[in-house]
Amino acid sequence: MQEFIEQYILPKVTKPSQYIGDEWNMVKKDWNRCQVKTAFLFPDLYEVGMSHLGLRILYHIVNQRPEFLMERAFAPMVDMEELMRENHIPLFSLESYRPLKEFDILGFTLQYEMSYTNILNMLDLSELPLRAKDRGNNFPIIIAGGPCAFNREPLADFIDLFAVGEGEEVL
Repeated sequence: MQEFIEQYILPKVTKPSQYIGDEWNMVKKDWNRCQVKTAFLFPDLYEVGMSHLGLRILYHIVNQRPEFLMERAFAPMVDMEELMRENHIPLFSLESYRPLKEFDILGFTLQYEMSYTNILNMLDLSELPLRAKDRGNNFPIIIAGGPCAFNREPLADFIDLFAVGEGEEVL
């Protein structure tokens, strides 16, 4: 999938570098050696999410443990989303280009209410059922935390578990 995306999809989008990964301090682990595979999902563009300190902190805390893996994904820009849907490419992580539906846990950060529609779009683009009640044991657990987790009701039907408080303390 990575080769197809890099050769045929990325040349057609603006700002393709936000989908490549391979930036400094990126952690790549052997998928098969890790017991728990998580993805941190920022429901906004890469350029917004990469300035989020909480993402960096949680990413490095989790990846310090050899049995855990945490990769990242961001909401794609409109042009990339259209090409992904046209080519049946599910939303994937930056580190391994692995579809998000293959992870054990997907964790969204809730920084502001205006991102809620992006969360639903990211779930749909990941080929996951939107409503928590429609997801069984074969799907990742969907967690959400951050400042807006104190008001869970708007997303209660879509999120499996809310983490209230500082993420590094919850871990």
